[in-house]
Amino acid sequence: MKQLLFLSLIILSATFPTASAKEISLKIDKPYLNLPVSMQMPRARMSFSIAGRTRRSFDIRLAQGLADYWVFADVSAFKGQTLTIDYPGEGNGLSQIYQSDQPAGSENMYREAHRPQIHFTPKRGWHNDPNGLIYYEGEYHLFYQHNPYENAWGNMHWGHAVSRDLVHWTELPEALYPDSLGTMFSGSAVIDYRNTAGFNRGKTPAMVAIYTADGPEKEVQCLAYSLDRGRTWTKYAHNPVIDSKARWNDRNTRDPKVFWYAPGKHWVMVLFEKNGNSIYTSPNLKDWTYRSHTVGFWECPELFALPVDGNKKNMKWVMLGASGTYMLGSFDGETFTPEAGKYYYTTGTLYAAQTYNNIPASDGRRIQIGWGRVTHPDMPFNSEMLLPTRLTLRTTKEGVRLFSYPVKEIEQLQTPVVKRGQLSAEEADRLLRPYAHTDALRLKFTLCLSEATDAGLFLDGQALLRYDMNGNQVNGVFYSPNDRSSMELTVDLILDKTSVEGFIDGGAYSYSMERKAEGGHFGFGNRGGFRFWGTNLSIKNLEVYQMKSIWNDTNEQ
Repeated sequence: MKQLLFLSLIILSATFPTASAKEISLKIDKPYLNLPVSMQMPRARMSFSIAGRTRRSFDIRLAQGLADYWVFADVSAFKGQTLTIDYPGEGNGLSQIYQSDQPAGSENMYREAHRPQIHFTPKRGWHNDPNGLIYYEGEYHLFYQHNPYENAWGNMHWGHAVSRDLVHWTELPEALYPDSLGTMFSGSAVIDYRNTAGFNRGKTPAMVAIYTADGPEKEVQCLAYSLDRGRTWTKYAHNPVIDSKARWNDRNTRDPKVFWYAPGKHWVMVLFEKNGNSIYTSPNLKDWTYRSHTVGFWECPELFALPVDGNKKNMKWVMLGASGTYMLGSFDGETFTPEAGKYYYTTGTLYAAQTYNNIPASDGRRIQIGWGRVTHPDMPFNSEMLLPTRLTLRTTKEGVRLFSYPVKEIEQLQTPVVKRGQLSAEEADRLLRPYAHTDALRLKFTLCLSEATDAGLFLDGQALLRYDMNGNQVNGVFYSPNDRSSMELTVDLILDKTSVEGFIDGGAYSYSMERKAEGGHFGFGNRGGFRFWGTNLSIKNLEVYQMKSIWNDTNEQ
């Protein structure tokens, strides 16, 4: 494969530099610069300059010979200008950089061996926390922590993708680049319909990003705004708008989530600081006043109101942390008062989930996307976004709890292949056998126990589900069904190439895990297929759906 990529490089490059120094210059006439990466090389700092002014600077493991994989830089903004590239390494790496109309490897993009087929991943590079989730003019925006130049963490930018259905995504150029204040850490986005910040142009409201700049000594909160639906961004000239290191004597002040609080006619920011979530308020997104603090959370805070059982006359506020734990309570615009919690609603690979701002009132859903901490070794990208879910509050026998269940939009990917009523475990195994190695699959069923012992489902020896009714555990995590005396558990499993997401009893509890390529550790290898187990176990209401890939011609590959 590496040899083929190298040959493709020679054939494709129309502007292949021949310099062997630590600096080369190119007149930009194509949108992409392709750069070879070798994980055997140390990181070093590469700079892009125009007329002596540094425009971008980032770390990269530039290959001096054969590349492990190729990454790209979108340089369409520099078209017609002469770009100078400086790198303090051997000249062979610089000489391999070339311009192209397409990123290197485009012919195989989204078809790689371990590329998720129903979860968002960027074309190239590492990504983690979702940022700035916002709906505007028919588009769901997904910004995210992104290292465009390596499949490992670093060089934090805000990557950007948009979707009209929460399912099919089009990746756009980087939204926010590192600057003198630091790299671009997590944050949120709002639409400033009232022009409180003064960024609007005529009748066009500004999309405003509120983000953390992570510098060498401290983390500060900053603004940027867009007047073209998030395609290009201007950073506020007087950043930062919050510098709170001195208040806490701690550099951990990051991940602002901002929303408009209508009763008080002001903006609210929930900001992780030191040991929990702080509340700030502002009339204009620029001038912020500290109000209160709730301890017990770490990173990526959330705060939103939901109706209990759909009753808008009975609203409760939910405060979340990055790990998926939450508190329920009340909020007066300045202070969150916990009434219950902390609880968890999900476990596993999910981290740093964020919900969408600006969802139309006619929709009314609270839609969440979380980062799936699943690794993709030997791929030019790494990790994935989990499927979007709808969050609701429902009354259970233990009180009001947060539920999470996949949004209905993913049903458009489903092709039904099995639908059966009552089955023995052995009959269910036979029906599932042809689909054991399908790239993307959805299984719905009810697990019917006859004894309070372990039961569940293997795939190639990996336990996708383990239910211990005696110990009240699902996959080793305590879970007590709402009906204490029920011998049944309803299960919705969604499998992709590298991940599994499970939703129990309509989303009362959910989990996510890596789908192991070689199965688990129970001796079945890759020949075991699906296998239910449990004493006198039966399966009810089995539904199986093959899932179509989200990567098609509409995604501007």
